[in-house]
Amino acid sequence: MASADTVHAAGAPADPRAIKSFAEFYPFYLSEHSDRTCRRLHFAGSSLALACLVAFAATGNVWWVLAGLLCGYGFAWIGHFGFEKNKPASFKRPLYSFMGDWVMYKDIWTGKVKI
Repeated sequence: MASADTVHAAGAPADPRAIKSFAEFYPFYLSEHSDRTCRRLHFAGSSLALACLVAFAATGNVWWVLAGLLCGYGFAWIGHFGFEKNKPASFKRPLYSFMGDWVMYKDIWTGKVKI
């Protein structure tokens, strides 16, 4: 799998809604995350979202679910609007984007994507 440092938007389809599978979508997703700060913010937001999920499981307090969503999407959207200068992929393909967030998170942990 290509790293976000080597995927370029020029090779991505003009309309991500035309993509037929997640395997086709993920390279586009990575091209939308070429800025290192954006990837770092995604990683921080996803980590905080997981911590909020654990807090929800431990306490049953549904406010942790809201906090997790705010962390996950808030950090990501700051990365896109502030650093990447694009619209988040979640606006184009919500389900594939959600899946991409967690695959990229795993790929960061495994060293396939650099932060």
